[in-house]
Amino acid sequence: MAELNYEIMERESKVVLPEKLVFGKIYTDHVFEMDFDEDLGGWYNPTIKKFGNIELSPAAMVFHYGQTIFEGLKAYKQDSGKVALFRPEKNIERLNNSAKRMCIPTIDPEFVLNALIELVRIDKDWIPTKPGHSLYIRPVIFASEPLLGVRSAEKFKLIIMLSPVGPYYPEGFKPVPIYATDKYVRAVRKGIGEAKTAGNYAASMMGQYEAKKEGYSQVLWLDGIEQKYLEEVGAMNIFVRFKDEVTTPMLTGSILPGITRMSVLQILKDWKLNVTERMISLQEVMDGYKSGNLIELFGTGTAAIISSVSRLKFNDQLLQFSETEPGELSTKLYNELTNIYYGKIEDRHNWLTYVD
Repeated sequence: MAELNYEIMERESKVVLPEKLVFGKIYTDHVFEMDFDEDLGGWYNPTIKKFGNIELSPAAMVFHYGQTIFEGLKAYKQDSGKVALFRPEKNIERLNNSAKRMCIPTIDPEFVLNALIELVRIDKDWIPTKPGHSLYIRPVIFASEPLLGVRSAEKFKLIIMLSPVGPYYPEGFKPVPIYATDKYVRAVRKGIGEAKTAGNYAASMMGQYEAKKEGYSQVLWLDGIEQKYLEEVGAMNIFVRFKDEVTTPMLTGSILPGITRMSVLQILKDWKLNVTERMISLQEVMDGYKSGNLIELFGTGTAAIISSVSRLKFNDQLLQFSETEPGELSTKLYNELTNIYYGKIEDRHNWLTYVD
């Protein structure tokens, strides 16, 4: 791998962020960019450069065949002034797993992690310091080769961009309503559900659109075969808290293996709770609600961290929780994770990587 190149533009004035940050709409000064060409021997020309538009042929294969993957992670400004990333090596590992599934060349994990850290260091003035705010990091790899032919591309581009963000949900850490549907399928086992690729999100758009019309924030997807088992919510993995068990759908190949999901499972085990990963039917959840065995539902994900569920609707059935107060375990987990992010409690598992 060649050495990292720099084409850095110095800012003429201090970074001034708007009072209200809408998630994913503002970008920092610089990006990391690297290209792949099979004829040139692999990845080459890794560069940190000014953020700007890119030029692609209308025949670029990403537009026609959807060969693209991405990741999402965050950098946090701690009270000490240190800048911390949460488990970035796991995001890069997952990016490479997605690459293998989508016939995209893998990247050197150590090199890309160091480049990502350097990019954050250069643009660290963009990291907001308000509670619940952070710097969102979006790596993306896509097929850049111009060809109207169905095969794996031979040219790709990797870009890492940064975006200062507020809370994913504008209302902040409050319960959100979710909507289960058996009208559409997001992914099936042995498909591409476990890859973080654009096609999975495109497949979810109609269900998400209809959920929004009904007044719900996210869709709870069911398995693509029997359409009876919980899989994941649009932007997060789902957890179910029963009286004597906290459980989440097992990874069957159609569910994204979330980094926050993985971390929450470890924290719950640290707390000596009965934690399982298994098949959970929607009917079991409905029955648990009726019997009083179901305590709360919550989601986990990088963007929202923890999302307590206020209500769940499926056809004419409605599970109603608090519209104003997050669940007890949801709140405890949210506080635990954010306190780790911002350096307020001990990082017992060495999950944080520091930029400086």
